[in-house]
Amino acid sequence: MSITLLSSPLQGFTDFRFRNAFDHYFGGIDTFYAPYIKMNGKLVIKNNYQRDLDPANNQVSKLIPQVMTNNPDEFLFALNYVKSLGYTELNWNLGCPYPMVTKQGMGSGMICQPQKIDEVLHKAHTESDLTISMKMRMGYDEPTEILETFKTLAKYPLKNIAIHARIGKQLYKGGVDLDAFEKCLEQSPHKLYYNGDITSVEAFRKIQKRFPVLDHFMIGRGLISDPFLPSMIKNDSIEYPENRWQIFKEFHDTIYQQYDEALSGPTPIKMKMLGFWEYFSQSFDDPRKVYKAIKKNGSPRNYRATVNEIFAKQR
Repeated sequence: MSITLLSSPLQGFTDFRFRNAFDHYFGGIDTFYAPYIKMNGKLVIKNNYQRDLDPANNQVSKLIPQVMTNNPDEFLFALNYVKSLGYTELNWNLGCPYPMVTKQGMGSGMICQPQKIDEVLHKAHTESDLTISMKMRMGYDEPTEILETFKTLAKYPLKNIAIHARIGKQLYKGGVDLDAFEKCLEQSPHKLYYNGDITSVEAFRKIQKRFPVLDHFMIGRGLISDPFLPSMIKNDSIEYPENRWQIFKEFHDTIYQQYDEALSGPTPIKMKMLGFWEYFSQSFDDPRKVYKAIKKNGSPRNYRATVNEIFAKQR
């Protein structure tokens, strides 16, 4: 069975600059999902979302926009907006676990509200012909919440449901619940994609062996921690290319230059790259030491020197 790999969007990380560079240097991802659009009660698409979804800024072969909302009018507005850009699908985020989102009754905080989900999907399918897919957790408090929601989702021709096999209140702590995910497979009326803790080829193989019927897999944090992972999964190999660190360094330098040009001043670029290095450091021999070295650098000049030194040691 051939597999399809998808990038799970991470707000603040996987924008068009990252996606383009990732696709160019590493490959392995068949479909990228853009970080969610959020409107906060106003039917306006912010400039940063517009830039991220502008087809002129995106060089990947397939990109699917995503929206975060619990409002039927906002959802329809987002549908019409992405359609105007030429997209044919919109993904609805019912997976975000962060309290600032869930306390507003959105993301994974909405899974236990099937009536509201019904209102959104009814309006969307009545007033738009755009394809809709979903990204969910299994609940916020309990992994059984999603099973009740399936009864509502069964009314609509959703393309697929990508499920992160955790509950919202876990955030990213603790392990994935594969037994609960298996119940989702047994009861879902729609095609399911798997998401959660695919951080190595070995981890992927275990998931694939446990669920042989699956052919679509989402990779989120693991994709940033080890950018070679998708291509290695596709090749069913645990061997890195001989020029691994050269490729990684060129990728880093590309996104660093682009973010440096887009952001104002040394502090924003420092914080941006520090966020990436929380993940990048996991690829190195001593992650804590690498991250600490990056964190203590104040000036861009010192940062670049430290990065050069880190990669040189790996080579």
